[in-house]
Parts: sequence; C-alpha cells; structure tokens
Amino acid sequence: MSRFQVRKVAVLGAGVMGAQIAAHLVNVKVPVVLFDLPAKSGPKNGIVTKAVDGLKKLKPAPLGVADDAALIQQANYEDNLELLRDCDLIIEAIAERMDWKLDLYTKVAPFIAPHAIVASNTSGLSITKLSEVLPEEIKPRFCGIHFFNPPRYMSLVELIPTPTTQPQILDQLESFVTTALGKGIVRAKDTPNFVANRVGIAGMLATIIEAEKFGLSYDLVDDLTGKKLGRASSGTFRTADVVGLDTMAHVIKTLQDNLKDDPFYSSYATPAVVGRLIEQGALGQKTGAGFYKKVGKEIQRLDPASGTYVAGGAKADSIVDRILKKPAAERLKLLRESTNPQAQFLWAILRDSFHYAAVHLKDIADSAREIDFAMRWGFGSKQGPFELWQDAGWKQVAEWIKEDIAAGKTLSPVALPDWVFDGREGVHTPEGSWSAAQAKYLPVSTLDVYKRQPFPETVLGAGGASALKSGTEEFKNDEVRVWTLDGDVLIASITAKLHLISPTVTEGLLKAVEIAEQKYKGLVIWSPDEMFSAGANLEALMPVFMKMGAKGIAPEEKKLQDMMLRLRYSTVPVVSAIRGIALGGGCELAVYSSARVAAMESYMGLVEVGVGLIPGGGGLTYVARRAAEAAAKAPGTDLLAFLKDGVVAAASATVGTSALESRKIGYLLDSDIVVPHKDELLYVASAQAKAMYETGYRPPVKRLIPVAGRSGIATIKASLVAMRDGGFISQHDFYIGSLIADVCCGGEVDAGTLVTEEYLMALERKHFCGLLENPKTQERIMGMLQTGKPVRN
Repeated sequence: MSRFQVRKVAVLGAGVMGAQIAAHLVNVKVPVVLFDLPAKSGPKNGIVTKAVDGLKKLKPAPLGVADDAALIQQANYEDNLELLRDCDLIIEAIAERMDWKLDLYTKVAPFIAPHAIVASNTSGLSITKLSEVLPEEIKPRFCGIHFFNPPRYMSLVELIPTPTTQPQILDQLESFVTTALGKGIVRAKDTPNFVANRVGIAGMLATIIEAEKFGLSYDLVDDLTGKKLGRASSGTFRTADVVGLDTMAHVIKTLQDNLKDDPFYSSYATPAVVGRLIEQGALGQKTGAGFYKKVGKEIQRLDPASGTYVAGGAKADSIVDRILKKPAAERLKLLRESTNPQAQFLWAILRDSFHYAAVHLKDIADSAREIDFAMRWGFGSKQGPFELWQDAGWKQVAEWIKEDIAAGKTLSPVALPDWVFDGREGVHTPEGSWSAAQAKYLPVSTLDVYKRQPFPETVLGAGGASALKSGTEEFKNDEVRVWTLDGDVLIASITAKLHLISPTVTEGLLKAVEIAEQKYKGLVIWSPDEMFSAGANLEALMPVFMKMGAKGIAPEEKKLQDMMLRLRYSTVPVVSAIRGIALGGGCELAVYSSARVAAMESYMGLVEVGVGLIPGGGGLTYVARRAAEAAAKAPGTDLLAFLKDGVVAAASATVGTSALESRKIGYLLDSDIVVPHKDELLYVASAQAKAMYETGYRPPVKRLIPVAGRSGIATIKASLVAMRDGGFISQHDFYIGSLIADVCCGGEVDAGTLVTEEYLMALERKHFCGLLENPKTQERIMGMLQTGKPVRN
C-alpha cells in the first residue's frame, strides 16, 4: 500500500479540541490551517487568534515548543474556504451539535479536494447520520476520528467508518495517524459513544452507583480506583472534574437518548450529584469546583449530604492495600470474599466492568482487543477488563459473575453471553482476539505501518514477543543486554532499575561498542520501556565512597567519562533511541552518541544540581564544545553568547519537556530525528544507524576547544551573584553554579585558550568529587535517596 501523502491538514473549529489537534499537528511538523467563524468585531480571524494564543498558556502544554503556535495558519469560514482545496485531510472538530456539523459540511463541501479524507472528531454522534448531508463523491472518503483529550498526550484515537466509507480510506488514515501523529488506533463501530467512552463512562457511572451503595467518600474512591487498581492516578471523581461534568453529562445523555433497549439502561441515569453540581455551575476543574475544590493550598472534597466542601485525603484501609498487591487471581478472590466494604466495592466495580464488556462486545467492537486497548490508551488502565479477567482465571471469574447475577447483585440481570462458558480460558490468544460478532479470533492488523513496530504493544495472552528475550544475544551482564534482531545493527538495552548508570552499565556499554566495531554496522542504545536513563546510580557508588571517600569515586568517574568518549569516537555509528526521561548521566549518554532518535515525549536535562553535584560524565564538556562549534560558525561573535544558555540550563537543572524543547535547549540537534510513535523508535534508530554506516560514517575528528576562560567565569558568576542576592538561588546553588561556570569556561586560563575534551573532563571530575565531600551536597544526596525528592539547601 502506498503511503497517504498529507501535505496540509485543515482543522475546522478552534475550540478546546480543535485548537489542540492543530497544536499536535504542528508538533509533528504537519502544516495545518485552523478555521472558525469570522469574529463579529475586530479582525476576522479573532476567534482563531484567541484560541492559538491560549495554546501557549494551557497546562499540560499542547505544544512541544510554545513559539510553534505561530506555525498554525489562521482562517475563517467566510474568507478562506479556498484554502481547503490544498488540504489532504480535513478534521471537523466543532461543538457536539448534529445540526451545526451538518450545516458546516454543506458549507465546506464544494471546496474539498477530490482526493481529501474528511473526518469528524466527535465523541459519540452517529458518523453515518453525519455523512448523509455530504455529496456522494465525498461519502466514501468520510469517517469518524475521535481524539482523546489532551490530544498531544493521550494515545487513543478511534476511527469509525460509515457503511459507505471505502476500506482503503480507513487504512490510509490509520497509517497516517499511527506513524505521523504517534497514536494508538482502535477501530470502532458506529454505536453511541463508540468504544472507550461507551465502556469508560459506563464504568464511571457504575463506580458512582457502587460508591453510594457502600457509603464511600469521593476521595476514598479515588484512592481505591487510581494507581492501586492499575488505573489512571486521578481515580474516578477527579477524572470527572478534569474532563468536565458538563462534558460527562453530554456523553451520558448520548447513552440515554440512543440506548433505551440496553440491558444496562437503568445505570445510565445522570447521577443526582452530577445534576446538582451542573445546576450550580460547578463543572469541575475548569470552574474551580466540582467533586473537589481547591481552597488555598488544600484540596477539599464535596460532602454530598451537606452540599459543602470538607477536608479530603482519605486513604484505603491497609488490608485493602495489601490485597491489591496480590496476583490477579488471588486479588479478585480476596476482594470478593472480604467483609471490608472497600474490598466489596472494588469487587463490585470490577465485576460490573467484566459483565458490561462481555454483554456489549458483539455490538461495539470488532474484538476484545479493541476494548482492552481503548481502556488502556483512553482511560489510563494498565489492563483492559478482558485482560484482567483472563489474568485472574477466566472460568472462575465467569462463575462468580454468574452467581452475582443470580443473586441480584449486578447492575443488570442480563446473563453473560453463551460464548463466555464454551470452555475457553480467555479472549486473547496468539491466534488473535475473540470477535463475538464473527464468532472467531481476529488477528492483529497487517497494515504496512505496523512493520515499523518490532515490539508493538500487545494484550495479555496474545503471546507478544519480549524484546529482552528476542534476537541473538552477544553479551549480557547484570544490567545490560547486548543483542541483535537483524544481524546488521547491535542493540544495547540497559536493564537496571530506572536504567541507572552504574559501573556495571559502563562495562556493558563498553563491551557493546567493542562488539559493534568488530561485527556490526552500528550500535543502538534502546530499552523497551518508558525510560532511557534516569542518570547515574549514586547508591551503587556509596560503598566505595564510605570506604575511600571522594578519591575512591574519581577512578569510577574517569571510567564513565572514558566510556562517553568511546561512544563519541566509535568507528561505527552509535545511535541513542530516547524515550521517556534521559536525565543527568542519561542525557550525557545521549549527547555523546553519534546521533539521537527521540520519541516526542522525551524529557532531557542535566539535573545533577538537584543532588548538589555538577554533571560528571562529560555533560559540561559537551556544553563547552557545542558552544565553541556554534561560535566557529559565526566569526566575530563572542563565545560567551553561545555558552551562557548551556551553563544556565545545567545550573538550573532545566529539563526539556518534549523532544522539541530538548532540541531548543541543545540536548538534541537539528539533525536528530523526532519520532511521534514510541513503538517505531527502535525501527527508526536502527535504520538511521545503517544509513549512517552505508553512507561512509567516520567518527568526528578530535579537535581542540577554545574556551571563555577566567573572564567568562567572572561574567557568569556576576549573573549568579544577582540571582543569589535576589533570593532566587541558595548559597550552595551559587557555589555549584560557579563550579559549572569554571568547567564550561575552561578554568583559570585566558579567553580563547585551546583545550582538549579530556582537560575539561578532568575539571568536571575534580569538582564533582570535591562536591561529594561537601555537607550540603551530602544532605541533598541522602534526601534524594531517601525520599526521591530534591532537597533545597
């Protein structure tokens, strides 16, 4: 299948979703034009301008770099419809009103290019009904596309065809949204609220019903239904506040209006408390009050009996905490048999979710896989309902649900479908996932785009390959696995907790470079989870420090620095495949590689000041070298102008909050590749390493580095004095900042002095080890090791 070329996208509607969809398109470098109604006064594009300006202030930030808001082309329906002719994809994202959407389609249809895909971003309106007003030539290219909010961060996108949607259109759109936007696709049937909201909102309603039945407060329910249950940390009621109670009520109304024959219909009633809050204008986070209200620094929760807000913070009973840490089968058995109301509540909502998913599978999804992925990607669950059920023992759980139905304990008296009891052990198998509609197991998609994912996310029971058990192993120690998938590129995977860099990791990476130079075209540093490396393993060095002090640490720091230089000057390309956090030593590992391929959600920074140290693995040497390289390209400019930002970033522990921002700070280069989809990272990094090798890769030539010297140190220290005296940094921060300046400027030498990387690294090492003897630094290190939080002293 040829790739669907998307040169420009139009987003119709500059509301909350439309503007953020446009922002994410800008993040992934897709040109976008954002439309809305012409303003009644002032500039015609005033509505869009206000929305674009608002993107810079939103939290969490919809833009990887706020300045990129300027890349969104602004338009209105009165003057600019001709712009649609140049768009390959048109996403309508106006308010959830069928009549408004139909009216807009009539207006824009004459301007839609004959090849363009048209999609409606709706959370639950009938896609088929929306298509009826479109000209016959557009209907085959029309479908639903449901982004979850916020679009930058939420993985899930549901694609919904109509009976007239051409299959290849959906394939093209799925390929684009997967690889270009980095999303997880669930294909949904055109039923009310589709898959995720159908199951998720029904689950929230069930939770509210069961919470009232067991008399549990909102804060307690959120503690029970958050991370402890393997779900989003916001739990149930805080999630409702974030989504907006008016939005939640709208989705509930879609269920009420369209599912009167649903056996669970009685549970779709709008909860009385939600109705009261909406009447009062308490719509959740956006109005400052909902189930919760922030009063000063305190988060209070609603007391439904009195209608007032009271102190929150209730926590689960310790016995329930212990139960929730048990394996799935034991966990569900203990919850069901417990007399503790909190445990009974948890069994009830889990049973309700299994019951609901099984009864509705036939009508709302092609297979059980779609429901489980929808709940994972759309609602933050670690496991979908079918996965958990299968994990806990399919047959036993099915019998428990059957018994509860017979006892009248369930939300609906409807029986489980017959297929549940046909002797199966679950719904997910290596062959595929169960389709109740087709009465067979459906395999995963074979679209070409998924060939870019060597280890795609999979469901429990599907038998997905484990990255750390795949391929051919070349070397392994306790914290690094060195292996290959294709025989061309070697892969080094750090397996230590948080992928912290210890002497064992250093040894493993050195071995990987040695093997790669002997037998492979390149080396990729990649691990299969949400972490590149959280930095150096200080705890691993504690025994050496306790025995020998800082002088015992110096040789280990030298080994780490030598390893970084070994990566930089390897005779084959070394590509760091970065996903999640790359902090401290992890950031240094990345910048000393030949190239970097980073997932969009990558967070990079030299953060050692948080533990009272300076970067010790070559990070400051990198800052000095990059500044010198930049200055060399601009003859006649002051080196210090290029150095200052890097020094400030290290001294303030600045972290890039996206790959795009990390590039702006300087930890990624313009030549480095940003990959929207996390599961394509290894594929792209391996391709990059091979391409570099095949085009005659040679390591960089060692050059002397001009430094800013003592005059540069004095200038930077003057800035630090102002920050210290203004109360922005502590005296110890000032001291650490002065040491950072000393390294980056090359120490007490004349400006323009030429030094080697090894010279700068020796300065780093000296100051790093000296700080280890400082009581203030020791306080910070112990505080971090004990609490995981930085100590400011």
